[in-house]
Amino acid sequence: MSDSSSFHLLDERIQRFIWAEGWESLREAQEAAIPLIVKADRDVIVAAATAAGKTEAAFLPALTHLMALEPPGLIVYISPLKALINDQFGRLDRLCEQLEVSVWPWHGDISSSVKTRFLAKRQGVLLITPESLEALLCNRGTTIRAAFERLTFFVVDELHAFIGAERGKQLQSLMHRIERVLGRTVPRIGLSATLGDMSLAAGFLRPGRGAAVAMVESKSAGSELKILVKGYEEPLVVCPEEGEDPPEPTTPAQIAAHVFKGLRGSNNLVFPNSRREVERYTHLLNKLCTAQQVPNEFWPHHGSLSKEIRSETESALKQKERPATAICTNTLELGIDIGAVKSVAQIGPPPSVASLRQRLGRSGRRKGDPAILRGYCIEDALGGKSSIADDLRLGTVQMVAMISLLLEGWFEPPRSHGAHLSTLIQQVLSFIAQNGGATIGQLYSLLCAPATPFAGVSKDEFIELVRHLGQKELLMQDSAGTLLHGRVGEKLVNHYTFYAAFATDEEFRIVAGGKTLGTLPVSQALVIGQRILFAGKTWRVEDIDEDQKVIFVARAGGGAPPLFSGGAGRTHTQVRQRMRQLLESAEVPPYLDEVANRFLVEGRACYASRGLGQAYWVDQGSELLLLTWLGDSANEALACLLQRRGFIATPGGPGVQVLKGRSTTEAVVSVLFDAAVDEAPPLDMLLAKTKNLQREKWDWALPDPLLRKAYASLYLNMGEALAWLRALPNRTCDD
Repeated sequence: MSDSSSFHLLDERIQRFIWAEGWESLREAQEAAIPLIVKADRDVIVAAATAAGKTEAAFLPALTHLMALEPPGLIVYISPLKALINDQFGRLDRLCEQLEVSVWPWHGDISSSVKTRFLAKRQGVLLITPESLEALLCNRGTTIRAAFERLTFFVVDELHAFIGAERGKQLQSLMHRIERVLGRTVPRIGLSATLGDMSLAAGFLRPGRGAAVAMVESKSAGSELKILVKGYEEPLVVCPEEGEDPPEPTTPAQIAAHVFKGLRGSNNLVFPNSRREVERYTHLLNKLCTAQQVPNEFWPHHGSLSKEIRSETESALKQKERPATAICTNTLELGIDIGAVKSVAQIGPPPSVASLRQRLGRSGRRKGDPAILRGYCIEDALGGKSSIADDLRLGTVQMVAMISLLLEGWFEPPRSHGAHLSTLIQQVLSFIAQNGGATIGQLYSLLCAPATPFAGVSKDEFIELVRHLGQKELLMQDSAGTLLHGRVGEKLVNHYTFYAAFATDEEFRIVAGGKTLGTLPVSQALVIGQRILFAGKTWRVEDIDEDQKVIFVARAGGGAPPLFSGGAGRTHTQVRQRMRQLLESAEVPPYLDEVANRFLVEGRACYASRGLGQAYWVDQGSELLLLTWLGDSANEALACLLQRRGFIATPGGPGVQVLKGRSTTEAVVSVLFDAAVDEAPPLDMLLAKTKNLQREKWDWALPDPLLRKAYASLYLNMGEALAWLRALPNRTCDD
């Protein structure tokens, strides 16, 4: 450690621990972070690859500062997952035991006796989730000042998992509320492996004062990366008769066979793109184990499974006696300690480049081992009435685009612009629970004034919100003007489910003629009359029951197959622009197998033969496809502009599908030019015909104008939509 400039800044007991552990040197992130954190006089973000020592980069200097205080201070470590808290407890407890510093895990599975001992001692390291911190403020409001009087640091792990999410806004509010009780600023440390924009992350960590946040970004090279992308073609099938179920696809069994052959005997993670597909592939792989008379090595992991089943999978990955592979959703993206995995398999394009980067960070963590990515692309055989997405092989093109951006080090910036008004309602109710009541002025000053978590809410909007909450009986006002919980509010706040700010992911049931066809994840607003693709057939949306999460549909014949088919991820404009570049290029990525390469060649041939490089729209008979190559938020905004002008327009894939009805292509294009010169309409007009705007837990309690504002802030990019419209060439369709 003689060449280290930061090692000597650490407490001698920590130095001895490091020597005893056999560390040869501090990591790059640790060298940079220690001098910034040890004085506890600023906020710091530490961004580094998985397994780059971020936890130690925060805790070694934070513990050094904590132990120098008399009496010792308190570090509050906030994690998005209980399992991650349990892992960190195991990592920290051995170090802290030698330092005589107490470590306190606090979540729903921890006994009340441990929590009572912490509240009596109030020092050391508290490991807690946002939900448990919320419960602490709600239920022990009068003791908050005493409980946190020695608070020295907030440490937020997996910072990227909070940014742009309701839990993130909740976390901002909780830290802000504790600081208000203490009457001082508490340094915040954010830890993350995936941050697309450090300045946006800094603005999240300290709202209104992000420029003052110190940033450590480790640029050390990761392990070698090996990539293989395989293509699989789903054969054409005869459409079943009305009322018959569609045949099972054949390609999943082929992919499962390849996974079985390549992954058996080692630990791996396999990411299909939905819980339903997790179950499908786990079943297929378990059948192969049975057929080959070998022990099962394949375990499921997703949010709908019980805690016990998820724990079994995590335990199987951790133990070293037998190999295990998890078939999982994003539940295993975050930093749960499951040990090193040999490879990561991705079936279909990932939800985002950032997600792919996070997943791949699980592989290649042992020194000298490469990180391995296996990608699987499924495309339908061409022929019959294929969609333009099939013809362009967009699934494969998107996978390749995301990998190319990953290799360049680009990933999506965090969504930091959301209003998150659902969580504002929760925080209003929570603060009233904490204090036994509040005035409207207190609430606005605490939550919505400049440099507070909900600073974008005006006084008039807040008054409108409070009045509406009164109508919903969530709030009531006494004769002195103090706001209290109403009849409904008291019932909801006193239930354990109140502490979570996020809504459970739900899929919409698709119902035709009284028969449930299945479920579909929906990540954008729907309108009556639009067409969706489900179970290989085209359906027209007849009605939407938002409360029961049901979409009523009827068969829709004719026309090009719709591009909208649900999906839980939202694609960024940068990804779509890269897809277009790939279709216009002749370069062949070396990691594609023969079939995947053929898909790319076929997509490029279609793109060239149809002249799509110069096309802004494609006439498909009864529909007009606008080829924007923009992200989902911009395409949805463009669809809303067209819906306002009387068209049924649906975002999907690389653009927006417009049903012409009795109009002509020229009439639709004329409307596009009109929209380009008009100002963006107010939200009550823009979203007048849209359904299922209620996405978050408390959206049902928002007045309609604020519901539209909340939705638009998260899901619409009007700036990009208008920029595309205004860049249209001034020409007619016949030119």
